[in-house]
Amino acid sequence: MSTPIENETIQNLFLDLGIRADYTSKSLNSLASVNNRYIRDLKLNVSSVLGSNNLTRKEAYLLALSVAVNEKNDTLIDAFEGLAVREGAAPDEIAETHGCASLMGVNNIFYRFRHYMHDVEFYNKQPAGLRMSLMMNPALGKPLFELMSIVISAVNGCERCVTSHEHSVKELGADEPRIYDAIRLAAVIKGLCTVI
Repeated sequence: MSTPIENETIQNLFLDLGIRADYTSKSLNSLASVNNRYIRDLKLNVSSVLGSNNLTRKEAYLLALSVAVNEKNDTLIDAFEGLAVREGAAPDEIAETHGCASLMGVNNIFYRFRHYMHDVEFYNKQPAGLRMSLMMNPALGKPLFELMSIVISAVNGCERCVTSHEHSVKELGADEPRIYDAIRLAAVIKGLCTVI
């Protein structure tokens, strides 16, 4: 059985995200043992990105969920699924978020390799041969699916995919402040995944 972390800021973060009060991790214990000021920054950053004026709460939670899925963080997957459902996310939207993270993992590796090998004509002339029907008519809607694709691609460091999906999102009507806030969210949730 785990012992609750005796840190009010961490407990408030857990409460905000719907994480059990007795949850613990080595990183959080290390930070709490010296009452590290990073804990406060992390909580403020999480609150800020999830409360963006350019994303609805549902969108923010689904984007955060996509990062948690990408990072294989079961605690945060459960937390963000719960929050997204509370904001009206349907089961097919939750499932599609998992699918998008998986698909972008595939694409990011494949297209990053092609990008690295830009001088090798053979690789760039071969058809990808990858099925991507999930992208055709997403339950999330094309604009949010494309935004989620940018988020995951940025976390995974695929320049080609980030550039391609950023172009698509703009064609679908998104502006730069919305894209910027989605990327800020991705960065903060990636950091959260590191300690939780």
